[in-house]
Amino acid sequence: MIENKPRVLLGMSGGVDSSVSAIMLKNMGYEVIGATMKLCANNENIVKDAKDICNNLKIEHIVIDCTKQFEKYVIDDFINCYNNCQTPNPCIECNKYLKFGAFYKKAIELKCDYISTGHYAKIEYSEEYKQYVMKKSKADKKDQTYFLYSIPKEVLSKMILPLENFTDKSDIRQIAKENNLNVATKKDSQEICFIENNDYVSFIQKNKKEKIKKGNIVLKNGTILGKHNGLIHYTIGQRKGLRISYKNPLYVIALDKEKNEVIVGEEKELYKKELQAKDCNFLLDIDLSKKIEIMAKVRYRAKESKAILTFKEGIAHVTFEEDQRAITPGQSVVFYIGDVLLGGGKII
Repeated sequence: MIENKPRVLLGMSGGVDSSVSAIMLKNMGYEVIGATMKLCANNENIVKDAKDICNNLKIEHIVIDCTKQFEKYVIDDFINCYNNCQTPNPCIECNKYLKFGAFYKKAIELKCDYISTGHYAKIEYSEEYKQYVMKKSKADKKDQTYFLYSIPKEVLSKMILPLENFTDKSDIRQIAKENNLNVATKKDSQEICFIENNDYVSFIQKNKKEKIKKGNIVLKNGTILGKHNGLIHYTIGQRKGLRISYKNPLYVIALDKEKNEVIVGEEKELYKKELQAKDCNFLLDIDLSKKIEIMAKVRYRAKESKAILTFKEGIAHVTFEEDQRAITPGQSVVFYIGDVLLGGGKII
């Protein structure tokens, strides 16, 4: 009988991944409740699309109003990072506080046994660690564990990720097509959901309390090469848009908020072997007082590299075996032991 089915709250974005996740959960015998988080004015269409999908699949759909939490934990953090010469990653903050924070609390309120999303990652119980762990997806290019390191550890045992064994997105689209869902050909969103046309500079300018000031573009020795239109226009590793002339190609290697300067240098100056990270979250119960051999990556699209992790007084110290290009404050460094997600933190 239906009342005996385990109940799962599924995050529905109106896209093909969460839609196919709903189909799979139904086929697995769960009672599925589709839930769409109302985050900002820009996602009204997402709510409508998700509701239509749930109607087609004959499952219940609810809307969770998280606009205040989204503004506090995601938008304000986004603005604050740029104001402090950092490059934020809003998806990670959203996962931490909303998609696996407020969303999980709603699941408990609704007496759901599990929560679920359309993320590409794998959850399983590990005999080695004697706990539930998150592993990298088999779909290497789609793996999303980088964005999931910040979720609460206690949620792992209550998570179901139906897409964990898929290796090809075309297979997921085929399932949607076979079930007559119009999202089968819907493109994946590549933009920040609360910023129109992906124009983050205009968004920051609109929401920044202080006036954006022009300043100097300089070499490390202080030599002035040109002018910039505001530090928010620049990030570590950037080459285009500098509008300066020099004997060799130059890249942004640092931003100095106090002096309001963009510091540039040659590409070799972008490479470093060490970093520190704060606001760390760990998903494994291991001894953090010892040095740990890990694989780590400094951005989503970066290649994993061997490193040594030491953790002391809330700060992660990471020493890489090989130099890493354009380590950027505000971005996240994420740690792995084999294919198991250990955790991560914000680069400082």
